[in-house]
Amino acid sequence: MVVLFGLGSYETITWGWGLAVIFGIYVSAKISGAHLNPAVTLALALKRNFPWKKVIPYSVAQIAGAFMGAALLYFNYHEAFAHFESSSSIVRGNLESLKTAGIFATYPATFVSNFGAFVDQVVGTSLLVILIFAVTDERNQSNEINRAPFIIGLTVVAIGMSFGGNAGYAINPARDFGPRLLSYFAGWGQLVFTAREYYFCIPIVAPLLGGLAGAFLYDFFVGRFLE
Repeated sequence: MVVLFGLGSYETITWGWGLAVIFGIYVSAKISGAHLNPAVTLALALKRNFPWKKVIPYSVAQIAGAFMGAALLYFNYHEAFAHFESSSSIVRGNLESLKTAGIFATYPATFVSNFGAFVDQVVGTSLLVILIFAVTDERNQSNEINRAPFIIGLTVVAIGMSFGGNAGYAINPARDFGPRLLSYFAGWGQLVFTAREYYFCIPIVAPLLGGLAGAFLYDFFVGRFLE
């Protein structure tokens, strides 16, 4: 029997990510414009006049924030990691340790090729940026109540539930690379970069391309009719 919404279930993970995005937007909106994702930052620079000189500094800050978040998670749950690895005879750095490394960064399902995962990340991030552009476009607002943080958070939940099965719906280079870097230093070693033929590049490159695709798709199919 499948237990829904149990501790650590896929449903609780997707809702947890969505709520984290909502709260992250509220905390950082006034200071930085709620830039939490390099793919979104790049799309905004290309299509919404965000200063190009800020793209790299913002992206570095986003990765650093994700790294620190992963460090806090690891510090809080290090005893749980040790217990699970000991009881399951898992040695960090070996292939079987991907079971725990996957808590920090995304890895594709065994039945998914790297190309399939690449397409999955492009599509997922494209959908994310389309919805972000839609709910933040002042020309597309029905009233002055800003529900954007909730809609964006729910978008992350929806993408996770619909597109998470193949490759874990990174849809954010910072969210994947920062925690992956933490897992490297926490004992999983080179495996986090070499696994699945250097898969770690895909959750970086594919979301960036997907974000750009989403920006162009929104402006072509929706934005140009709102002038």
